[in-house]
Amino acid sequence: MVRRSVLFTPGDRPEMLRKAPAAGADVIVFDLEDAVAPQRKDEARESVREVLTDPAFDPDCEVCVRVNAGDSALAADLQTVLDPAEPDVDRRLDSVMAPKVASAADVRHLADEIAKYDLTLPVFALIESAAGVLAAPEIAAARATDALVFGAEDLSADIGATRSAEGTEVLYARERVVIAAAAHDCTAIDTLVTDFEDERRLREDADRSVRLGYDGKLAIHPAQVDPINEAFTPSEADREWAERVLEAKREADAEGHGVFEVDGEMIDAPLIAQAERIQERAAADDEN
Repeated sequence: MVRRSVLFTPGDRPEMLRKAPAAGADVIVFDLEDAVAPQRKDEARESVREVLTDPAFDPDCEVCVRVNAGDSALAADLQTVLDPAEPDVDRRLDSVMAPKVASAADVRHLADEIAKYDLTLPVFALIESAAGVLAAPEIAAARATDALVFGAEDLSADIGATRSAEGTEVLYARERVVIAAAAHDCTAIDTLVTDFEDERRLREDADRSVRLGYDGKLAIHPAQVDPINEAFTPSEADREWAERVLEAKREADAEGHGVFEVDGEMIDAPLIAQAERIQERAAADDEN
């Protein structure tokens, strides 16, 4: 599953919810949490439910809902979005995002609450606190966790760090999250760039995300989607290099050689794994 771009849309803006798929994001997130003022939560829940149950709403992307933290708010979210009074109504809902995940227990709790509606949905675990960063391996190992999402802004506030363009103040946490995701075969989604008008900074940060090993990146504005998709899509040069490496590997295997040369470079297991990753990502992008 391709999850290069993950676009948030405020849950209390029904016209934006319906238009969100047109941005071209691989995942659209209908947000019931931070993007919605407390006094508009009920309105947002109803708007999200209405769009998700509309037969005309059938986008070619993954549809996710970010629920609220806290038992009462979460219960209200699920009660409305998964309304059991409408058992015969289809909902276009593919996954759920849990905010402020600090432990594996938080993921299990959300999964248990969803199960009360006879549903099983993949969970995007949003890690945005010191406790969450330290528990990232356990969170990734939880059965319902399908993706780890790194939230640098809330983490910075939690630890008292000052955000910078380079992001050195959150680098350890950023790396820990992507490593935990890789260790447990989860998708790794990197933090957002808050200034949606600064395309240069977004492209630089998205390139950094790719180098760190992330599979995708958060977006808060449709204008951010294309640059993010481009960053996480293998270039033609990368695809050609990967094909040369894997073709040379097939020849080396047939001849019983463990190490071989491509373009003047000695190729061993790590570079083979890199080539395989490029091909897998390219194939997934082509199917998308």
